[in-house]
Amino acid sequence: MFKLVSIDNGVCAPQGFYADGIAAGLKPQGQKDIAFIHSDTLCDVEAIFTTNRFQAAPIRHFQKHGVKQSDFVLINAKNANAMTGEKGVEDIETILAHACDRLGNITHPVMSSTGVIGVPLPVEKIKAGVERFDLKKRDGDAAAEAIMTTDSYPKTVAFEVQLDSGASFRIGAMAKGAGMIDPAMATMLCFITTDAAIPQDEMKPLLRACAATTFNAISVDGDTSTNDTVMLLSNGKSGIYRREAFAFALEKVMHELALKIVADGEGATKCVAFRVTGAKNDADAAVAAKALTHSLLVKTALYGEDPNWGRIASTIGASGAECDPRTLTITFGNVTVYDKGTILFDEEREAKAAKVMQKKAFSIHCDLGIGEGAFTAYGCDLGYEYVKINADYRT
Repeated sequence: MFKLVSIDNGVCAPQGFYADGIAAGLKPQGQKDIAFIHSDTLCDVEAIFTTNRFQAAPIRHFQKHGVKQSDFVLINAKNANAMTGEKGVEDIETILAHACDRLGNITHPVMSSTGVIGVPLPVEKIKAGVERFDLKKRDGDAAAEAIMTTDSYPKTVAFEVQLDSGASFRIGAMAKGAGMIDPAMATMLCFITTDAAIPQDEMKPLLRACAATTFNAISVDGDTSTNDTVMLLSNGKSGIYRREAFAFALEKVMHELALKIVADGEGATKCVAFRVTGAKNDADAAVAAKALTHSLLVKTALYGEDPNWGRIASTIGASGAECDPRTLTITFGNVTVYDKGTILFDEEREAKAAKVMQKKAFSIHCDLGIGEGAFTAYGCDLGYEYVKINADYRT
């Protein structure tokens, strides 16, 4: 047995981890825009990345060097360093070489970026900012703030995992993301730190398994970034590891951050769980659930608080999942509006369903009535503010 206890300081919560965020002049008005994560001992590192074919330079740099261990991650906002060719990778080499020279005591540093695509990195500004880093700072909140782009708030989470033996380990994380969110990996970034003594060969399988039901189950706008990254760093300093406890904690961390990203979707006012059950198999359930998170007609109905169940049905029918109107049931919260061919949408039920949709978070359950497959995807509404934010994104 084990239990999770919520603690503070995000990526700095586990033993031996340090982080901070500062303003290097990439963002206007003195906003924080570069951050670091540092471990005082070498970490095992695994990461999963976007499936976008135009992967950004930081991902290509990571893969080029086959990084398996590191003790330093540099992250910048405002500039994605994507579609920048070989120069983008060379700029990373220049910046990280400078970091090694000026900071000392860092090994196999890596870099991650987020922001505007197709603009060269402001190398000199980042180099000057790196010189101001204090590797003994432990401010996970500042680091999380520095990596934000259109996010309205920093996203962090941390837990102490207490085992029944009395031993414990810690796991902490930070993420950014509010738009260009349909991760399909594995613009979102997530960095997870732990002092658990997890074997390296278990890191990536656990990352992939947890991503399937968390980051790969969310959508804000259906766009997959060039930079999507989930990175796990383990320094093993606790000397403690129990697979089932770590897997549970990792999924919990990633799930909480994924929901924070959806709730903070650009211009979003609602976070909605689309729960599909009774599908032919889990894959079909995922197809249907994800289609609901992508549909513009569904998303605008959410924004208008209109329980237009016809849009739900139409989207499922077009998704490619096996379905039949004679076995389908649609429920908003606890209000069933369509049941196996019978329309239950009278004035009273419409009013109750509309009341469900006035909440900031609720679920829409679609039972396909065919098999045992199930999947839950998470999405948000789409309103005027999303257009305003993205019309002016580069300014």
